[in-house]
Amino acid sequence: MKPNIMDEVPWSESLTSYDREHFTIYLRILDACADNASVEEMADLILGIDPALEPVRARKVFRSHLDRANWMVTTGYKEIFAG
Repeated sequence: MKPNIMDEVPWSESLTSYDREHFTIYLRILDACADNASVEEMADLILGIDPALEPVRARKVFRSHLDRANWMVTTGYKEIFAG
């Protein structure tokens, strides 16, 4: 199933509905990065974008989601556990 992915993550200094809906995507990206997966692999397997057909978009979408994933583990997680 192809995920419903925006080209740019909606940015906010607090958790968004997009974050909640795509939390698993963020975790999968972070896990794949830890395993040294290529951007192309992650774009294809996690984001559902064919990097051969859309190389610029694949990198752009990946970067946006990686940035938000990193924000989640450094800042956003506080809201999750604040209860």
